[in-house]
Amino acid sequence: MATAPVHMPELVRATSARQVRLICGVILFSYVVSHFLNHALGNISVDAMEAGVYYHMLFWQFLPVAIVFYTAALTHMGLGIYALYQRRQFRWKTIEPLQLVLGLSIPALVMAHVIGVRLGQTLYGHQKLYPQELYLFFIGSPGRIWTMTTLLLIAWVHGCIGIYFWLRLKPFFKRAAPYLLAAAVLIPTLSLLGVYQGGRSIEIEADDGEWRTHNLTRRQLGSVAEANSLDRISSALTIGYFGLLGLALAARGVRALRERRGGMIALSYGNGKTVRVPKGLSVLEASLRHNVPHASVCGGRARCSTCRIRIIGDHGTLPEPSQREAFVLARVGTADPSIRLACQLRPDTDLSFFQLFTPHTHAADGQASTPARIGQERYLVSLFVDMRGSTQLAEKRLPFDTVFIVNRFLGAVSQAVIEHGGQPNQFVGDGMLALFGLSADPREACRQALRAAGKLAANIDELNELLSHDLRQPIRFGIGIHGGEVIIGDIGYRDHIVFTALGDAVNVAARLQDMTKTLACEAIVSEEVRRTAGVADEALPQQEVAIRGRDEPMAVRVVADARELAALVDRGERVAA
Repeated sequence: MATAPVHMPELVRATSARQVRLICGVILFSYVVSHFLNHALGNISVDAMEAGVYYHMLFWQFLPVAIVFYTAALTHMGLGIYALYQRRQFRWKTIEPLQLVLGLSIPALVMAHVIGVRLGQTLYGHQKLYPQELYLFFIGSPGRIWTMTTLLLIAWVHGCIGIYFWLRLKPFFKRAAPYLLAAAVLIPTLSLLGVYQGGRSIEIEADDGEWRTHNLTRRQLGSVAEANSLDRISSALTIGYFGLLGLALAARGVRALRERRGGMIALSYGNGKTVRVPKGLSVLEASLRHNVPHASVCGGRARCSTCRIRIIGDHGTLPEPSQREAFVLARVGTADPSIRLACQLRPDTDLSFFQLFTPHTHAADGQASTPARIGQERYLVSLFVDMRGSTQLAEKRLPFDTVFIVNRFLGAVSQAVIEHGGQPNQFVGDGMLALFGLSADPREACRQALRAAGKLAANIDELNELLSHDLRQPIRFGIGIHGGEVIIGDIGYRDHIVFTALGDAVNVAARLQDMTKTLACEAIVSEEVRRTAGVADEALPQQEVAIRGRDEPMAVRVVADARELAALVDRGERVAA
């Protein structure tokens, strides 16, 4: 309990209006998923739908849950209207305005259904469940089924877009994406089929007078007067909602007029580019309005720091950073007051700056190219391998023969890496850097790297046998393997850009590979990789080595024969199982 006062201010600083809207959206989407799954039970029977809705209502109408749900609904709607007012630039990405429009249309479409079912139950004790609602949709007012279908699809697409924007920067998203896509397609499909099958069943049962007597009573459907009263309430609330949207749009117009009258400011980008914009725009919004390339991985949500700029000249007159901006800058270790987030800074005077992350939006020919992958921190395993004796090899052969042998070596190495889930990343002369963990957790990445090293050695054996008639001595190699947190991203300039990893873990792997020469072994594996992979402690001899650039010696495992690494990993897995 003593630590709560310390962490609470940081939590408040870390929370923005967008994050509150996201949390509320996740709550609402959970309700939608539950509702859709209940609809899908119609593929079994209407009785199954009724049984499912009992548990659905038992949870969502439990008072604490209901309070959270309705609070989330009102908050999400209110923040959506606020976003309509606040958003100054709608050309960011096509999907974002679509998400906003779909979200703002949901209250208008769902109003009549909520009032008819929930308020009808509260005010008049109506008990409209699946038989009654399906009867109204398919027999009483057939046109309403299309409105409801539209509502279901809009709510689902809006929610899926929100989930995508939330998860797309997460390390696991690439692995989870196929499963999420399958769920995004299957759940609404099964839901709509369930509604259709349930409606067909009701159409058949409605011909039975006894069924109508038990399911279409006044207690369940209400009287005409009660229905008219609920319709008036629904119409009034819908008009009020559209009035709020109108006020938001009117407020946008008033703000734009005031900004024009308030004067314009000049933003200079430090490269000769200057734009004039009304006061009140953020630097990122100004860039987007004038089509100036500006890095922003999160889309201006203050969830990353890639839009950072450094102010040129006096920064004392700028507005103070918001809590969210201060939190993000603190997270990336920036204490320099001249560095700000372009998506959050709204200057009211002329400003000169330069971008810290210049987006690679144009190739050398001036044509648009693939956007750069901005740096991301994650755990990777680096495997460095180098061919021994290539200099002597080149001295005694024709250049093309040397290139042929080196390419065969790198091909054998790359094949082993790819086969075990790694990615050949950099080729430097007769050496290569391979990365493991781009789509695997740390434990699996370490195991993949060790297995790849074993397979690599076996491939080189086969290559030596194949080229034995042309080689005076077999091809030898050295391998260094280490894992840790690195920065991955696109490095380079214009059309000379490569995706790679930077960090101490990569440097250490290169140092370990170089040490295989002095320790007369084929591979050196860091203790970090050995432990994470689950290889037995006694399986490999341990040694402490000095790493250039590190104060303390590092524990490593010396591998005389790299072929044994795959067997050691398999043995460790069997023991763990």
